[in-house]
Amino acid sequence: MKNIFKKIISTIIQLEARAILKKYKPKIVAITGSVGKTSTKDAIYAVMAKSFYARKSEKSFNSDIGIPLTIMGCNTAWDNPLKWLQNIWVGLMYIVLKKKYPEWLVLEVGADRPGDIKKVSAWLKPNIAVVTKFADVPVHIEYFKSKAEVIAEKGNLVDALRHDGTLILNSDDSDVFAFKNKFSNKIISYGMMGDALVRASNYSVYYSEKTGEPFGINFKVEYMGNCLPVKIIGTLGANNIYASLAAISVGLALGLNLVESTESLLKYVPPRGRMNLLRGISDSTIVDDTYNSSPVATTSALNTLKDLKLTTGRKIAILGDMMELGKYTVESHEKAGELASQSCDILVTVGLRSRALAEKAIDMGMSEKNVLQFDNSIEAGKYVKTLIKTGDIILVKGSQSTRMERVVKDIMLEIDSAADLLVRQDEEWQKR
Repeated sequence: MKNIFKKIISTIIQLEARAILKKYKPKIVAITGSVGKTSTKDAIYAVMAKSFYARKSEKSFNSDIGIPLTIMGCNTAWDNPLKWLQNIWVGLMYIVLKKKYPEWLVLEVGADRPGDIKKVSAWLKPNIAVVTKFADVPVHIEYFKSKAEVIAEKGNLVDALRHDGTLILNSDDSDVFAFKNKFSNKIISYGMMGDALVRASNYSVYYSEKTGEPFGINFKVEYMGNCLPVKIIGTLGANNIYASLAAISVGLALGLNLVESTESLLKYVPPRGRMNLLRGISDSTIVDDTYNSSPVATTSALNTLKDLKLTTGRKIAILGDMMELGKYTVESHEKAGELASQSCDILVTVGLRSRALAEKAIDMGMSEKNVLQFDNSIEAGKYVKTLIKTGDIILVKGSQSTRMERVVKDIMLEIDSAADLLVRQDEEWQKR
């Protein structure tokens, strides 16, 4: 019954969303890829918002329900029929009345299963399409026959791009950059290697002069002989550099100059649960990467932890299961375990799948006393709270269903601000 209700609601709001697009004719930036869609979407919005009346997807609204909700300017109603009726009414009012509507929509487009993007791209025709990054083992690959099938599904968005539009590609990913052969008009490449048109260099971690703690990231952006510094506070990781480069590329496609775009990025607030820096108990630092997890994202997070320079304290990695990997599950967790053995002093794993991660770390020479295993995030959070010492830096990461934000909530200093700082703090999530 629930699935039938969802299907009916999805059909209605998609029809309303299509009618709204036809009536108001907003221009569209659509972002897809296996990694970094939400960070890229938020960075693009930060660059556009000063010069254009724009609306972005809230959180990670990237599905057949989330995209229409963004177009309608509504939030999810979860399992509340009355709120869904209210959303339908809002959509109807946009159609019947003449209301003020954004000139640009910044939409995240994802694919959980084969056909998801193909269905959306049948009616969503972007003016700018951005493809972020794929992975050797993409997210949700459990539902696809192969990586090639995942890439082909994402490629449907490129096929939907308007002929006079702009295609923006991460040239550091060969699979992404291969999409240049699918489009014959304007293409902007970005990356940190090779001959990208918009290129980042001199990446470094920004440390607090007072405490020595990591505080953000620095890098330079190069474009057509120009070079400007960029600083992003409150987060770590190369993923935010790529998000910034994509945003600058969109700005260039819209006629904004490099200075305007880099200045706008000073206001960029990375989405919650994506390598965010939080204050922890006992003068520790938390790297909150709890939104979701995948092999490529876990590798990036562990490499970031590995490269951090600490004056005191230890490096602690708290890693939950990576879900929806199908036949790649054991192999992916073992690879993460091998990297974890080189990246942290203490490893804490959460979930059945992550036992392979813990075992591999021990096999690679990590002391058994420094590898702790728990069945769920509640148990892990309670224990880790007793483990933390002054100067420790703690990476917390796991797939959505492992609820690793509960660990962060147990060890964060500003617990009263959890609703503003952590993912999945809505009432509906708290019931689960």
